[in-house]
Amino acid sequence: MNSDGTGQTRLTDNPGFDAFPSVSPDGTKIAFESNGEVHVMNSDGTEQTRLTDGGGPAWSPDGTKIAFNLIRDGNSEIYVINADGSNPTRLTNDPAFDAQPTWSPDGTKIAFFWARDGNREIYVMNADGSDPVNLTNNPADDESPGWSPDGTKIAFFSARDGNREIYVMNADGSNPTRLTNNPTNEENPSWSLDGTKIAFDTSRDGDFEVYVMNADGSGLVNLTNNPANDGTVSWSP
Repeated sequence: MNSDGTGQTRLTDNPGFDAFPSVSPDGTKIAFESNGEVHVMNSDGTEQTRLTDGGGPAWSPDGTKIAFNLIRDGNSEIYVINADGSNPTRLTNDPAFDAQPTWSPDGTKIAFFWARDGNREIYVMNADGSDPVNLTNNPADDESPGWSPDGTKIAFFSARDGNREIYVMNADGSNPTRLTNNPTNEENPSWSLDGTKIAFDTSRDGDFEVYVMNADGSGLVNLTNNPANDGTVSWSP
């Protein structure tokens, strides 16, 4: 859809569950999850191609790689593949659940959530999987990290106040700030490419809808309005 919610166009049409789109840096491709597999298609929905098992795909900033999470042996780990599906490489290897990878704008880091502490926390590691660092540390779940375009901040959602809300913190984990304040769930923040807006999913209308707000939490606008669930936004260049 357009960034104001108009022009909504269906790109996939199959009996499976399609979600978690990720637009390539040049805007020509969309990676997405379909029934536990990573697929890629042209931005108009044509030439849909399966790349690998897994979900939650995220393009690298140079468009050459896709990070994703894959459940093998009963546990989810972070992997990366080339954009054509070749050379799968495992980045994490631990008994806890790892998912929702997202690349830093310079391509040197990957943020993700990791459940190694008994709850889900936001971590960041080098793009080769080395040196994971915990950015959040509280007894509630923190998930769905998203880098700001300038790489200085990470948006995420957290249940630390009893329900899921959108937060933003510095890229080193300092100064976490709550942006939304609502008794329903707010999830999956996604920055606009100019860094001025954050889109996210919210159930404040009963079902999940896509909203957008200014990067400071002001100016909230509903972009979708229908009785089905809408979510997991990815902005095009």
